[in-house]
Amino acid sequence: MRRLWLLFAQTVTVGLAVWFIVASLKPEWAGSMMDGAGHPVVSSVPMLEAPVSASPAQGSYREAARRAMPAVVNIFTTKGTQQPKTPFMDDPLFRRFFGDQQEDRQFSLGSGVVVSPQGYVLTNNHVIETADEIEVALADGRKSVAKVVGADPETDLAVVKINLQNLPAITLGHADQARVGDVVLAIGNPFGVGQTVTMGIVSALGRNHLGINTFENFIQTDAAINPGNSGGALIDVNGNLLGINTAIYSRSGGSLGIGFAIPVTTIKTVMESIINTGQVVRGWIGVEPQDITPELAESFGLSRKSGAIIAGVLKGGPADKAGIKPGDILVEVEGKSVADTTDMLNLIAQLTPGRKARMTVIRKNRESSIDVTVGTRPKPRRDEQE
Repeated sequence: MRRLWLLFAQTVTVGLAVWFIVASLKPEWAGSMMDGAGHPVVSSVPMLEAPVSASPAQGSYREAARRAMPAVVNIFTTKGTQQPKTPFMDDPLFRRFFGDQQEDRQFSLGSGVVVSPQGYVLTNNHVIETADEIEVALADGRKSVAKVVGADPETDLAVVKINLQNLPAITLGHADQARVGDVVLAIGNPFGVGQTVTMGIVSALGRNHLGINTFENFIQTDAAINPGNSGGALIDVNGNLLGINTAIYSRSGGSLGIGFAIPVTTIKTVMESIINTGQVVRGWIGVEPQDITPELAESFGLSRKSGAIIAGVLKGGPADKAGIKPGDILVEVEGKSVADTTDMLNLIAQLTPGRKARMTVIRKNRESSIDVTVGTRPKPRRDEQE
């Protein structure tokens, strides 16, 4: 009997020693053999489990997402006015004859990015342009009514302001250093499902002539962008802001892998102008330009394919006063070559109103320089040309 007791004691001692070693060196193994109440669990099905690791897997962008996600917000807008509540609205007979008195309120959804701890939130103009009320919801659950600081329809950017403390602001990246093939992440609230991160690459840079905005210089990406993503962030692998997602090419309304973002280079200029003055002031000379096509080049006997043909001049405008005439070909603005009408539009917009700018034109195959006193670009209309 004593021998049996000794054998039992030795077995228990060895078992406890093994358990101690396992619990010390491989605690996850020990934990997997216990249930929630601390009782041992014996699995009847053999399974393999990966070791627990806190480090990200190779190729993971969790750190970039973790840095940027708190600064991306949901924007809820309301259009229309709500009818005052009366006791009769709960009466089925009243509602039968007069209908639901709140049906004139329209709700829509977009995204935005906190760009300053002071409460400035950047989004698309088309997200907030018709809104009567704007509410911003942060990733941490806080909500705030937002006030429009200013908007720029010609780049489809807008700035709103919220009054909350300890706001997580995103870090601005360097879109001018981005290259085709770089990995990027898009963050927003597509279809209202909640904050979502998608991955893709930079598909192209400097996209224009798309007819989306007046001033275009888009980053094209195949990261999935869907309705509700407008105004959200396009970030690099370090979590820095590269652009604001603004449009997609789609025949169905969903993502087809062709999305466009406004680069941070444009964002900084527009945002600072809006915050400082409430608007964006651009140069203007009052002309209607036209791209040089092979047919026009042949008609005018041109040997060059770059430049912008002046198809029309506004009477009494800056260009008219300076002596620019229809048929002139604008080839340089302040020493910078004009490639096409988009290039011309951007170069003139950067000029300071009230100052003189030297422009080079070709008239009857002769090149000449003309000094133009730059005017202020009028408030835009969608169908207005330069």
